[in-house]
Amino acid sequence: MNFKLKRLPVFIICFFLSLQVFAQDNAALLREAKQLELKFDEVGALKKYEQLAAADASNINALVKCAELNCSIGNREKDINSKTNYFKQALVYAQQAYEKDSTSSDACYAMALVNYKVNALDPDNKQLIENIKQVKIYSDKSLLANSNNAKANYLLGMWHFELIHSGWLKKKGVKDFYNKIPDTQIDSAVYYMEKARSIEPYFAQDYLDLAKVYIYDHQPAKALEVLNKLVKLPSRTYDDAAYKEEGKQLLEKMR
Repeated sequence: MNFKLKRLPVFIICFFLSLQVFAQDNAALLREAKQLELKFDEVGALKKYEQLAAADASNINALVKCAELNCSIGNREKDINSKTNYFKQALVYAQQAYEKDSTSSDACYAMALVNYKVNALDPDNKQLIENIKQVKIYSDKSLLANSNNAKANYLLGMWHFELIHSGWLKKKGVKDFYNKIPDTQIDSAVYYMEKARSIEPYFAQDYLDLAKVYIYDHQPAKALEVLNKLVKLPSRTYDDAAYKEEGKQLLEKMR
């Protein structure tokens, strides 16, 4: 009995030491992932976030990052099979994050993002109508949890814009769903995307698409104001340089 009592503190010490090492390893992985993102090495960063998610399945941030990076990398893939694989993997991570915490704004945003991205794979697929609905549902849920989630605001703005100017409304089921939403106007797209810009002033993708919304809405002065700011933004992500270049080309066309 005395032996057990003497040994118990040793087990406790070992347990807490292992927790400390685990936390240190995860912190190191997170630092490495962020550093790779700053170097625009999304593939390398994704590998680190995947290791972090595998080591700690409750890490919502790592799971959401895995979903985002799979979407980002997959979006640039030319091969449809490769693109599909990345988006499918993104869905796996988004679902894991949502299952861990369905009230997490970031987890809900990740679900909305993946549903938005998969629509580009096959605009005539049978899941299109359901995917479009899911983008709205999860974006709303994300903003309910955190109204200042810049990415969710941007995505909801894009959802409104896509409904207005894309071929989504040609689908009967989508049109029926659209008619049940009274605030689906160009003003709604502007509202959410302007809010995203106010929350995250370096969000290059939001600037570019917001300018396109203003162009569509015949507001060239506002589009020029947004584009002039876009081209001066520092690049914070791999795709920012491409967004700024497209913005520069739009500026040249408008002048």
